Amino acid sequence: MNGIESNTLLLNLEKITKDNLYFIENKVKNLSEEQFHWKQNQESWNVLQVLAHLNAYAKYYQRVIKEKIQTTRHNQPTDTFVSSPLGRGAWMSVKLGNLNNIKRRLRTPRNYNPAINKSLITGSELEDFIGFQHQLIDLLSAAKSVNLKKVKIPIALSKFIKLRLGDALLFHIYHNQRHIEQINRTIQNERFPQ
Repeated sequence: MNGIESNTLLLNLEKITKDNLYFIENKVKNLSEEQFHWKQNQESWNVLQVLAHLNAYAKYYQRVIKEKIQTTRHNQPTDTFVSSPLGRGAWMSVKLGNLNNIKRRLRTPRNYNPAINKSLITGSELEDFIGFQHQLIDLLSAAKSVNLKKVKIPIALSKFIKLRLGDALLFHIYHNQRHIEQINRTIQNERFPQ
């Protein structure tokens, strides 16, 4: 399997994160209460629910990533990162297509689904999301000083299944990007309140 230069990977992920942050701060931050709560249909999520979902994942992944970066003995970065087959499968499942299309629908685990787990809605979704994105940019910078292949991150659904740090970052950030596109499509909907 071909690899990617580690610094290029981290810079690409930083750009996606900054683009997500820019979109939220410039297109979403000033939405009205009605717009934040508008849903296309009964099954879809509103903007606040999407942000709550992303915050739940960020709360888990960013805490674990930070802890692993700070405590690893694998603090010799390598020039190249190669995904594992498991890792590649994980991040490819959430990566947007070439036309920013969502290639396949995924079932959200109950504890990360704000339509089912109402405790995910805190009332500070927007501020929390912005804070998590700034923290993520710092984590990407910190990741430059460790081995992206040898540092292992347990996935949110099972502490026994671990991804390489590079794969975990790809999964987390592509997952964010996927749902930012979901918000974009929501607010571009012709029935979205003006």
